[in-house]
Amino acid sequence: MLEERLRAIKVERSFEFGNVVGLCLVPYVVIPSKFKLLEFEKYEGNTYQKNHIIMYYTRMTTRIHDEKLLIHFFQESLTGVALNWYMHLEPTCIHSWKDLVMHS
Repeated sequence: MLEERLRAIKVERSFEFGNVVGLCLVPYVVIPSKFKLLEFEKYEGNTYQKNHIIMYYTRMTTRIHDEKLLIHFFQESLTGVALNWYMHLEPTCIHSWKDLVMHS
C-alpha cells in the first residue's frame, strides 16, 4: 500500500503545477462579482451528450454572450468519465463554445 502511494506521489510531482494558466482550459476568465452558478444535474457521460449540452446552455442563457464563462463552468455540470474528458481537453483546441461542443 505504501509503494502505491509513493508511486502516486511521483506521478503527481510530474505535473507542472507552477504554470497555473496552463492548467486552465480557458485562461483569464472574468467571473462577475455577483455571478451565482446554478445547480446542474451532473452528466456522467453514459447518455446522449447533446441533451446535456442543450440543458446546460439553456440554463446559462443569461451568460451566453460570455463564451469563456460558458466553457469554464461547463466542468461543474460534469462528473465521472465526462469530467475526465473535459479535464484532458487541449487548451489550444478550445477557443469557443462551438469548439467545445464539436469536441464532445
